[in-house]
Amino acid sequence: MAEQEVKLMKGNEALAHAAIRCGVDGYFGYPITPQTEIIETLAEEKPWETTGMVVVQAESEVASINMVYGGGGCGKKVMTSSSSPGVALMQEGISYMAGAEVPGLIVDVQRGGPGLGTIQPSQSDYFQATRGGGNGDYYVIVLAPNSVQEMADFVDLSFTLSFKYRIPAMILSDGVIGQMMEKVVLPPMKPRRTEEEIIKECPWASTGRVGMRDPLVITSLELKPEIMEVRNLRLQEKYRQIKANEVRYETKFMEDAEYMIVAFGSAARIAEKTIELARAEGIKVGLFRPITLWPFPEKEIKEAAKNLKGILVAEINAGMMIEDVRLAVDGAVKCAHYGRLGGIVPEPEEMVKALKEEFK
Repeated sequence: MAEQEVKLMKGNEALAHAAIRCGVDGYFGYPITPQTEIIETLAEEKPWETTGMVVVQAESEVASINMVYGGGGCGKKVMTSSSSPGVALMQEGISYMAGAEVPGLIVDVQRGGPGLGTIQPSQSDYFQATRGGGNGDYYVIVLAPNSVQEMADFVDLSFTLSFKYRIPAMILSDGVIGQMMEKVVLPPMKPRRTEEEIIKECPWASTGRVGMRDPLVITSLELKPEIMEVRNLRLQEKYRQIKANEVRYETKFMEDAEYMIVAFGSAARIAEKTIELARAEGIKVGLFRPITLWPFPEKEIKEAAKNLKGILVAEINAGMMIEDVRLAVDGAVKCAHYGRLGGIVPEPEEMVKALKEEFK
Protein backbone atom coordinates (compact mmCIF):
# COMPACT_ATOMS: atom_id res chain seq x y z
CA MET A 1 0.00 0.00 0.00
CA ALA A 2 1.37 3.41 -0.97
CA GLU A 3 2.29 5.65 1.95
CA GLN A 4 -0.14 8.50 2.43
CA GLU A 5 1.22 11.98 1.93
CA VAL A 6 0.59 14.23 4.92
CA LYS A 7 0.43 17.98 4.28
CA LEU A 8 0.09 21.04 6.50
CA MET A 9 -2.75 23.25 5.25
CA LYS A 10 -5.48 25.66 6.21
CA GLY A 11 -8.98 24.23 6.17
CA ASN A 12 -9.93 26.40 3.20
CA GLU A 13 -6.87 25.27 1.26
CA ALA A 14 -7.53 21.60 2.01
CA LEU A 15 -11.09 21.92 0.77
CA ALA A 16 -9.92 23.48 -2.50
CA HIS A 17 -7.35 20.74 -3.10
CA ALA A 18 -9.97 18.10 -2.30
CA ALA A 19 -12.33 19.63 -4.87
CA ILE A 20 -9.68 19.22 -7.58
CA ARG A 21 -8.90 15.66 -6.53
CA CYS A 22 -12.56 14.62 -6.29
CA GLY A 23 -13.21 15.30 -9.96
CA VAL A 24 -15.21 18.48 -9.55
CA ASP A 25 -16.20 19.93 -12.92
CA GLY A 26 -16.58 23.56 -11.94
CA TYR A 27 -16.22 26.14 -9.18
CA PHE A 28 -18.03 29.49 -9.32
CA GLY A 29 -17.42 31.90 -6.47
CA TYR A 30 -16.79 35.38 -5.20
CA PRO A 31 -14.22 36.52 -2.61
CA ILE A 32 -15.31 37.20 0.96
CA THR A 33 -13.46 36.81 4.26
CA PRO A 34 -12.89 34.28 5.85
CA GLN A 35 -13.22 31.88 2.88
CA THR A 36 -11.26 33.64 0.14
CA GLU A 37 -8.40 31.10 0.32
CA ILE A 38 -10.67 28.60 -1.42
CA ILE A 39 -10.86 30.54 -4.68
CA GLU A 40 -7.27 31.78 -4.25
CA THR A 41 -5.99 28.21 -3.93
CA LEU A 42 -7.93 27.12 -6.99
CA ALA A 43 -6.52 30.04 -8.95
CA GLU A 44 -2.98 29.11 -7.88
CA GLU A 45 -3.40 25.43 -8.70
CA LYS A 46 -4.89 26.11 -12.18
CA PRO A 47 -6.86 22.85 -12.38
CA TRP A 48 -8.21 23.80 -15.80
CA GLU A 49 -4.75 22.89 -17.09
CA THR A 50 -4.60 19.48 -15.37
CA THR A 51 -8.06 18.06 -14.72
CA GLY A 52 -10.17 20.36 -16.89
CA MET A 53 -11.98 21.82 -13.87
CA VAL A 54 -13.48 25.24 -14.62
CA VAL A 55 -12.80 28.00 -12.07
CA VAL A 56 -14.68 31.28 -12.43
CA GLN A 57 -14.71 34.34 -10.21
CA ALA A 58 -18.26 35.48 -10.80
CA GLU A 59 -19.46 39.07 -10.57
CA SER A 60 -21.48 38.36 -7.41
CA GLU A 61 -22.75 35.66 -5.10
CA VAL A 62 -26.09 35.74 -6.93
CA ALA A 63 -24.32 34.99 -10.21
CA SER A 64 -22.25 32.25 -8.53
CA ILE A 65 -25.19 30.23 -7.26
CA ASN A 66 -27.03 30.52 -10.57
CA MET A 67 -23.95 29.20 -12.37
CA VAL A 68 -24.01 26.27 -9.95
CA TYR A 69 -27.73 25.83 -10.70
CA GLY A 70 -26.99 25.68 -14.43
CA GLY A 71 -23.99 23.37 -14.12
CA GLY A 72 -25.77 21.04 -11.72
CA GLY A 73 -28.77 20.93 -14.05
CA CYS A 74 -26.41 19.49 -16.69
CA GLY A 75 -25.36 16.71 -14.33
CA LYS A 76 -21.99 18.29 -13.58
CA LYS A 77 -20.28 18.25 -10.18
CA VAL A 78 -20.20 21.98 -9.45
CA MET A 79 -19.76 24.05 -6.32
CA THR A 80 -19.47 27.49 -4.81
CA SER A 81 -18.19 28.92 -1.54
CA SER A 82 -18.87 32.04 0.45
CA SER A 83 -19.35 33.36 3.96
CA SER A 84 -22.48 34.30 5.89
CA PRO A 85 -23.80 37.45 4.12
CA GLY A 86 -22.73 36.02 0.77
CA VAL A 87 -24.67 32.82 1.39
CA ALA A 88 -27.68 34.96 2.33
CA LEU A 89 -27.55 36.39 -1.20
CA MET A 90 -27.51 32.85 -2.60
CA GLN A 91 -30.68 31.70 -0.86
CA GLU A 92 -32.99 32.29 -3.82
CA GLY A 93 -30.78 30.16 -6.06
CA ILE A 94 -30.47 27.43 -3.42
CA SER A 95 -34.26 27.31 -3.14
CA TYR A 96 -34.51 27.06 -6.94
CA MET A 97 -32.03 24.16 -6.92
CA ALA A 98 -33.95 22.37 -4.16
CA GLY A 99 -37.23 22.84 -6.01
CA ALA A 100 -35.77 21.61 -9.30
CA GLU A 101 -33.91 18.77 -7.54
CA VAL A 102 -30.52 19.88 -8.80
CA PRO A 103 -27.40 18.64 -6.98
CA GLY A 104 -24.53 20.93 -6.08
CA LEU A 105 -22.27 21.96 -3.21
CA ILE A 106 -22.34 25.22 -1.26
CA VAL A 107 -19.55 25.89 1.24
CA ASP A 108 -20.29 28.41 4.01
CA VAL A 109 -17.31 29.51 6.13
CA GLN A 110 -19.29 31.40 8.76
CA ARG A 111 -18.55 34.82 10.22
CA GLY A 112 -20.40 36.93 12.75
CA GLY A 113 -23.52 38.95 11.95
CA PRO A 114 -26.22 40.04 11.50
CA GLY A 115 -25.69 42.09 8.37
CA LEU A 116 -22.09 42.55 7.32
CA GLY A 117 -21.12 42.01 10.95
CA THR A 118 -17.53 41.00 11.52
CA ILE A 119 -14.95 38.92 9.68
CA GLN A 120 -14.34 36.90 12.85
CA PRO A 121 -15.66 33.32 13.35
CA SER A 122 -19.25 32.52 14.23
CA GLN A 123 -21.82 29.73 14.01
CA SER A 124 -24.81 31.99 13.54
CA ASP A 125 -25.78 30.61 10.12
CA TYR A 126 -27.27 27.50 11.73
CA PHE A 127 -30.85 28.52 10.93
CA GLN A 128 -29.88 29.79 7.46
CA ALA A 129 -28.42 26.36 6.69
CA THR A 130 -30.73 23.92 8.45
CA ARG A 131 -34.09 25.61 7.97
CA GLY A 132 -33.79 26.14 4.23
CA GLY A 133 -33.01 29.85 4.23
CA GLY A 134 -34.90 30.57 1.01
CA ASN A 135 -38.62 30.34 0.27
CA GLY A 136 -40.71 27.21 0.32
CA ASP A 137 -40.71 23.85 2.10
CA TYR A 138 -37.25 22.44 1.48
CA TYR A 139 -34.01 21.33 3.11
CA VAL A 140 -30.41 20.90 2.07
CA ILE A 141 -28.02 18.31 3.48
CA VAL A 142 -25.72 20.11 5.94
CA LEU A 143 -22.35 18.68 7.03
CA ALA A 144 -20.40 20.43 9.81
CA PRO A 145 -16.63 19.72 9.81
CA ASN A 146 -14.57 20.25 12.96
CA SER A 147 -11.11 19.69 11.48
CA VAL A 148 -9.03 20.43 8.42
CA GLN A 149 -9.20 16.73 7.58
CA GLU A 150 -13.00 16.83 7.52
CA MET A 151 -12.91 19.96 5.36
CA ALA A 152 -11.18 17.77 2.78
CA ASP A 153 -13.17 14.59 3.41
CA PHE A 154 -16.59 16.20 3.24
CA VAL A 155 -16.19 17.43 -0.34
CA ASP A 156 -16.56 13.97 -1.88
CA LEU A 157 -19.15 12.95 0.71
CA SER A 158 -21.21 16.06 -0.07
CA PHE A 159 -21.26 15.32 -3.78
CA THR A 160 -22.06 11.64 -3.17
CA LEU A 161 -25.10 12.53 -1.07
CA SER A 162 -26.10 15.43 -3.32
CA PHE A 163 -26.26 13.27 -6.44
CA LYS A 164 -27.73 10.26 -4.63
CA TYR A 165 -30.75 12.28 -3.54
CA ARG A 166 -30.70 15.10 -6.12
CA ILE A 167 -30.50 17.73 -3.41
CA PRO A 168 -28.11 20.63 -2.74
CA ALA A 169 -25.53 19.92 -0.03
CA MET A 170 -23.78 22.41 2.22
CA ILE A 171 -20.52 22.23 4.14
CA LEU A 172 -21.15 24.52 7.11
CA SER A 173 -17.71 25.47 8.37
CA ASP A 174 -16.61 28.59 10.24
CA GLY A 175 -13.71 31.02 10.39
CA VAL A 176 -11.83 28.90 12.92
CA ILE A 177 -11.85 25.69 10.87
CA GLY A 178 -11.35 27.55 7.58
CA GLN A 179 -8.30 29.49 8.76
CA MET A 180 -6.60 27.05 11.14
CA MET A 181 -3.67 24.93 9.96
CA GLU A 182 -3.48 21.19 10.63
CA LYS A 183 -2.04 18.06 9.10
CA VAL A 184 -4.28 16.58 6.43
CA VAL A 185 -4.25 13.58 4.10
CA LEU A 186 -5.79 14.66 0.82
CA PRO A 187 -8.10 12.25 -1.05
CA PRO A 188 -6.75 10.30 -4.03
CA MET A 189 -7.21 11.73 -7.50
CA LYS A 190 -10.55 10.81 -9.02
CA PRO A 191 -11.04 11.43 -12.76
CA ARG A 192 -13.84 13.68 -13.90
CA ARG A 193 -16.74 11.80 -15.41
CA THR A 194 -17.06 11.61 -19.17
CA GLU A 195 -20.14 12.95 -20.94
CA GLU A 196 -21.27 9.37 -21.50
CA GLU A 197 -20.96 8.62 -17.79
CA ILE A 198 -22.91 11.75 -16.88
CA ILE A 199 -25.72 10.83 -19.28
CA LYS A 200 -25.84 7.30 -17.82
CA GLU A 201 -25.68 8.41 -14.16
CA CYS A 202 -27.94 11.45 -14.53
CA PRO A 203 -30.75 10.59 -16.97
CA TRP A 204 -32.68 13.58 -15.59
CA ALA A 205 -29.98 16.08 -16.61
CA SER A 206 -30.49 18.61 -19.39
CA THR A 207 -27.30 18.03 -21.34
CA GLY A 208 -27.97 19.77 -24.65
CA ARG A 209 -26.35 16.93 -26.56
CA VAL A 210 -25.19 17.85 -30.06
CA GLY A 211 -27.44 16.53 -32.83
CA MET A 212 -30.30 15.73 -30.49
CA ARG A 213 -33.29 17.68 -29.36
CA ASP A 214 -33.01 17.69 -25.57
CA PRO A 215 -36.54 17.74 -24.10
CA LEU A 216 -35.40 17.88 -20.46
CA VAL A 217 -36.17 21.21 -18.84
CA ILE A 218 -34.79 21.92 -15.38
CA THR A 219 -37.17 24.16 -13.44
CA SER A 220 -38.79 24.67 -10.06
CA LEU A 221 -41.80 26.41 -11.63
CA GLU A 222 -45.25 24.80 -11.72
CA LEU A 223 -48.36 26.94 -12.23
CA LYS A 224 -50.91 24.22 -11.44
CA PRO A 225 -51.30 23.93 -7.65
CA GLU A 226 -52.40 20.31 -7.70
CA ILE A 227 -49.24 19.33 -9.61
CA MET A 228 -47.10 21.54 -7.37
CA GLU A 229 -48.51 19.78 -4.33
CA VAL A 230 -47.57 16.39 -5.79
CA ARG A 231 -44.05 17.69 -6.39
CA ASN A 232 -43.82 18.94 -2.82
CA LEU A 233 -45.11 15.67 -1.42
CA ARG A 234 -42.42 13.82 -3.40
CA LEU A 235 -39.78 16.14 -1.93
CA GLN A 236 -41.09 15.53 1.59
CA GLU A 237 -40.86 11.78 1.05
CA LYS A 238 -37.26 12.22 -0.11
CA TYR A 239 -36.47 14.23 3.01
CA ARG A 240 -37.91 11.42 5.15
CA GLN A 241 -35.60 8.94 3.42
CA ILE A 242 -32.60 11.17 4.04
CA LYS A 243 -33.52 11.54 7.72
CA ALA A 244 -33.83 7.76 8.01
CA ASN A 245 -30.54 6.93 6.28
CA GLU A 246 -28.02 9.76 6.43
CA VAL A 247 -27.71 10.95 10.05
CA ARG A 248 -24.09 11.26 11.15
CA TYR A 249 -22.72 12.09 14.58
CA GLU A 250 -19.85 11.41 17.00
CA THR A 251 -19.78 10.80 20.75
CA LYS A 252 -16.90 10.89 23.22
CA PHE A 253 -16.60 10.12 26.94
CA MET A 254 -20.29 9.18 27.17
CA GLU A 255 -19.88 5.79 28.88
CA ASP A 256 -20.09 7.19 32.42
CA ALA A 257 -21.31 10.72 31.66
CA GLU A 258 -23.76 12.49 33.95
CA TYR A 259 -23.76 15.63 31.80
CA MET A 260 -23.43 16.10 28.05
CA ILE A 261 -22.14 18.92 25.89
CA VAL A 262 -23.75 19.10 22.45
CA ALA A 263 -21.62 21.10 20.01
CA PHE A 264 -20.67 21.17 16.34
CA GLY A 265 -17.74 22.47 14.31
CA SER A 266 -15.11 24.50 16.16
CA ALA A 267 -17.29 24.66 19.30
CA ALA A 268 -16.98 20.87 19.54
CA ARG A 269 -13.20 21.15 19.55
CA ILE A 270 -13.39 23.62 22.42
CA ALA A 271 -15.83 21.29 24.17
CA GLU A 272 -13.28 18.46 24.12
CA LYS A 273 -10.83 20.57 26.15
CA THR A 274 -13.74 21.63 28.37
CA ILE A 275 -14.47 17.97 29.10
CA GLU A 276 -10.83 17.34 29.98
CA LEU A 277 -10.84 20.23 32.46
CA ALA A 278 -14.23 19.32 33.91
CA ARG A 279 -13.34 15.67 34.44
CA ALA A 280 -10.16 16.75 36.23
CA GLU A 281 -12.52 18.41 38.71
CA GLY A 282 -14.67 15.28 39.02
CA ILE A 283 -17.48 16.43 36.71
CA LYS A 284 -18.46 13.50 34.52
CA VAL A 285 -19.30 15.07 31.19
CA GLY A 286 -19.33 13.70 27.64
CA LEU A 287 -19.60 15.07 24.11
CA PHE A 288 -22.25 14.63 21.44
CA ARG A 289 -21.17 16.16 18.13
CA PRO A 290 -23.75 16.33 15.32
CA ILE A 291 -21.94 15.95 12.00
CA THR A 292 -25.08 16.27 9.92
CA LEU A 293 -26.91 19.36 11.12
CA TRP A 294 -29.61 18.39 8.65
CA PRO A 295 -30.70 15.70 8.96
CA PHE A 296 -30.32 16.39 12.69
CA PRO A 297 -29.58 13.38 14.96
CA GLU A 298 -32.65 13.92 17.13
CA LYS A 299 -33.30 10.26 17.95
CA GLU A 300 -29.66 9.68 18.80
CA ILE A 301 -29.54 12.71 21.12
CA LYS A 302 -32.73 11.55 22.84
CA GLU A 303 -31.17 8.15 23.44
CA ALA A 304 -27.87 9.64 24.65
CA ALA A 305 -29.74 11.94 27.05
CA LYS A 306 -31.30 9.09 29.04
CA ASN A 307 -30.28 9.25 32.71
CA LEU A 308 -28.35 12.51 32.27
CA LYS A 309 -28.55 15.33 34.81
CA GLY A 310 -28.18 18.08 32.22
CA ILE A 311 -27.15 19.11 28.70
CA LEU A 312 -25.07 22.14 27.81
CA VAL A 313 -25.44 23.20 24.19
CA ALA A 314 -22.29 25.10 23.24
CA GLU A 315 -22.47 27.28 20.12
CA ILE A 316 -20.77 30.41 18.86
CA ASN A 317 -24.10 32.19 18.57
CA ALA A 318 -27.00 33.34 20.74
CA GLY A 319 -28.67 29.92 20.80
CA MET A 320 -29.85 28.16 17.67
CA MET A 321 -29.08 24.43 17.75
CA ILE A 322 -30.39 24.34 21.32
CA GLU A 323 -33.91 24.54 19.85
CA ASP A 324 -33.36 21.24 18.03
CA VAL A 325 -31.77 19.66 21.10
CA ARG A 326 -34.74 20.69 23.27
CA LEU A 327 -37.16 19.26 20.73
CA ALA A 328 -35.17 16.02 20.69
CA VAL A 329 -35.19 15.48 24.47
CA ASP A 330 -38.75 16.80 24.85
CA GLY A 331 -38.31 18.12 28.38
CA ALA A 332 -36.79 14.92 29.76
CA VAL A 333 -33.61 16.73 30.85
CA LYS A 334 -32.63 20.34 31.45
CA CYS A 335 -30.91 21.99 28.46
CA ALA A 336 -28.84 25.14 28.91
CA HIS A 337 -26.96 27.21 26.35
CA TYR A 338 -23.55 28.82 26.36
CA GLY A 339 -22.14 30.89 23.52
CA ARG A 340 -20.27 34.03 22.62
CA LEU A 341 -21.25 36.62 20.02
CA GLY A 342 -19.62 39.20 17.78
CA GLY A 343 -16.96 36.84 16.51
CA ILE A 344 -15.61 36.00 19.97
CA VAL A 345 -14.67 32.33 20.36
CA PRO A 346 -15.37 30.94 23.86
CA GLU A 347 -12.60 29.53 26.04
CA PRO A 348 -12.83 26.03 27.57
CA GLU A 349 -12.67 27.54 31.06
CA GLU A 350 -15.79 29.57 30.25
CA MET A 351 -17.68 26.41 29.34
CA VAL A 352 -16.59 24.69 32.55
CA LYS A 353 -17.89 27.68 34.51
CA ALA A 354 -21.17 27.54 32.59
CA LEU A 355 -21.53 23.84 33.41
CA LYS A 356 -21.10 24.54 37.10
CA GLU A 357 -23.47 27.50 37.15
CA GLU A 358 -26.23 25.89 35.10
CA PHE A 359 -26.23 22.53 36.87
CA LYS A 360 -25.46 23.31 40.51
